[in-house]
Amino acid sequence: MTKEERTEKARALHKQGCNCCQSVVMAYADKLPIDADAAMKVAAPFGRGLAGMREVCGCVSGMAMVCGLTGHTADVRALVEKFRTEEGDIVCGRLLSQGKKPCPEMVADAAGLLAEVL
Repeated sequence: MTKEERTEKARALHKQGCNCCQSVVMAYADKLPIDADAAMKVAAPFGRGLAGMREVCGCVSGMAMVCGLTGHTADVRALVEKFRTEEGDIVCGRLLSQGKKPCPEMVADAAGLLAEVL
């Protein structure tokens, strides 16, 4: 799958009702060593900034999960820093209050960043 296909898949998943973390993780489901149902379940509590608490953005958590499951843990910090630079923060509540981008666009951006390392 191309970077553009991954970003569009993540965006579409979010629009279909997946949370931010699930959308990023499921855009890479074909690369994960676990089945899609398990991936959806493990990513579920990380939406809306961890259980809706608006802390670390679900997009960031999703990138970290995909990296961990694919053996790319060394890339997590750089990806998080790129996300922070591009989006303005990594905390859900602050991202939402800035109102720069809607969640589906940040989900797509996160999926695109992952494509650069996977």
